[in-house]
Amino acid sequence: MARTSLIVLFAGFAVVSAAHSSVTEDLFNSDISNPRFSDNVFEDAKLDVPELVRKYRYPLEEHEVTTSDGYILRMHRIPHGRDQNNAPGVKRPVVFLMHGLLCSSADWVIMGPGNGFAYILAESGFDVWMGNARGNYYSRRHVRLNPNSILSNAFWEYSWDEIGNIDLPTMIDYTLKYTGQEKLHYIGHSQGTTSFFVMASLRPEYNNKIISMHAFAPVAYMAHNKSLLLNTLARYVDDIEEFASRFGIGEFMPNSQIMTWAGESMCRDEVATQAICSNILFLIGGWNEDQHNATMMPAIFGHTPAGAAVRQFAHYGQSIAGKEFRRYDHGLLRNMIVYGNMRPPKYNLGNVKIPTFLHYSYNDPLSQVKDVYRLHEELGHGIKMLLPLPTFSHLDYMWGIDAKTVLYDRVINLMKSVGHG
Repeated sequence: MARTSLIVLFAGFAVVSAAHSSVTEDLFNSDISNPRFSDNVFEDAKLDVPELVRKYRYPLEEHEVTTSDGYILRMHRIPHGRDQNNAPGVKRPVVFLMHGLLCSSADWVIMGPGNGFAYILAESGFDVWMGNARGNYYSRRHVRLNPNSILSNAFWEYSWDEIGNIDLPTMIDYTLKYTGQEKLHYIGHSQGTTSFFVMASLRPEYNNKIISMHAFAPVAYMAHNKSLLLNTLARYVDDIEEFASRFGIGEFMPNSQIMTWAGESMCRDEVATQAICSNILFLIGGWNEDQHNATMMPAIFGHTPAGAAVRQFAHYGQSIAGKEFRRYDHGLLRNMIVYGNMRPPKYNLGNVKIPTFLHYSYNDPLSQVKDVYRLHEELGHGIKMLLPLPTFSHLDYMWGIDAKTVLYDRVINLMKSVGHG
């Protein structure tokens, strides 16, 4: 029964993707009038992050690092502003941005200058670095493993445990060395918060490299989450990865031209199907029409989803089913080899001792208030603050109409009040 339900679940995503492939390009080549944030959402949907940032005349650097286990990660840097704080070569406080599940560095720039957080930070005097976790569109490379292999899923055998324990430290160390700084500010959204709590729990020496941590929609404990997709996966947590591997599936929802076509043809303004696209986002992230900018959906779907490993979803499923914040459960025998115990150990959140600001909402199905409160209680000694945003959904932290005034300006003030380390 479990495998039958899983087949239906995976088949459903396959059918949706296949249906999008029938879209013809002439449906989305025409322009729309007066987009709210971007001057051309269709063009922005087709540009990668470097092209997108440079289009708006901001400086953009690409940096690559190789992790200890061979993954090649690409980071994007906006070293200074365009209109303000725009003198090159000036040493500025560094802020590191980390995206959520199925996302990428594009999240921080999709909404355009004046609204995308990366641009706002650059104009405010920060040296902005945007990370990309292993396996997403910008970090889909390895020194020896092939992500497209039909014979092996070895490239995809990781969860957000490795992203926090290996990827984040690697990117942070490179960023600090390159900029000559000793510490940086960290801002993460969703899985970008999970991976940070993994890093700080397993590698507490990184407390000394972080000035402040800002968690947008913090996700550690998930006992009370209300996500339809993740709760469905949690019911079959022991079968998810086994089922996927039997069909040679290690990757889930990679970035594809099909999604760009769908976004431009079905989600554009003045098209009847736009409401369906909006409802898909509401189903994932929670309902909040007041913050939803439907005009920008073609650009959003041009960059998201950006791909993830099936095991990342399986690990969240384990967190829901077990109601704890633990390392990935490989099974009894493998756990003994990896952890020296039959059960995966809990992450020690008491090791997180830097100023930590939890920005959460009462309207977020993935980051529920009770789970956020539990996280707050278990963080180590030091400054830790709960900062509610009553109506925000899970996606509004990135793409909400009022994100700048409600959230971003507050975060910048908090970072400046904490200092530069």
